[in-house]
Amino acid sequence: MKIIVFYFSGTGNSEFIAGQFAKRMGAECHSIEEKADFKKLFDMVDTVAVVYPVYGSCVPRIMREFAELYLDEFKEKKLIIFCTQMVFSGDGARAFARLIPNCGEHILYAEHFKMPNNICNFPLFPMTEKELVTKPEKAVKRLDKTCNNIRNGVIKKRGWNIFSALLGKTQNVAYPKIEEKARHSFRADDTCIKCGLCVRICPMNNLEMVNGQVIQKDNCTICYRCVNACPKQAATVFLKVKPKRQYKGPES
Repeated sequence: MKIIVFYFSGTGNSEFIAGQFAKRMGAECHSIEEKADFKKLFDMVDTVAVVYPVYGSCVPRIMREFAELYLDEFKEKKLIIFCTQMVFSGDGARAFARLIPNCGEHILYAEHFKMPNNICNFPLFPMTEKELVTKPEKAVKRLDKTCNNIRNGVIKKRGWNIFSALLGKTQNVAYPKIEEKARHSFRADDTCIKCGLCVRICPMNNLEMVNGQVIQKDNCTICYRCVNACPKQAATVFLKVKPKRQYKGPES
């Protein structure tokens, strides 16, 4: 089995899982944001692992667009699907499988990994010191078991049962409306120093600096990268609460 890993990561959680998995399996690992010849990369392998954060039991729009762009390539490969989640996602991994028609027989493994909360301005889910340490540690232990299963030909598909589907439905029914509303939700308050960092790091090229002001192009994917990276904590998306503490990603 020759594997390549493609991932999208807003603030580091999915990048962490992707990197740890690639290291254990001796696989190449690429962000879908790279300027790479992805068709050539697909041709190098028989198995593709995808890693992404699950948003409301849905695949982030940027990853959906990647799957659509390389749909023919995905159809020809065996698939390993990993998603990172804050608490639960129901059928978060299966959500990607629904993007690839008739891929059921090609899926070797699907798993969910709980990682620290990156929604840094949501009072109901505050970041804690405990979760910053324990969630990555537990995720790595689950990943070790996952890698052993894959090496031994054990097939597991988390999120494929009826209960998972129903649990996912409680979230993914509402999420498309949230996603659409969030496309134009970026704001920078009066503490913004116009450093341009948010413009440079936005994975959707949603932001640009015009006459010293950050403006948006209605293309936000709610990854929270700008919110967590802003040096003045001036940026928000969707939720307009100013963050008191930012998530800088898991320690490797």
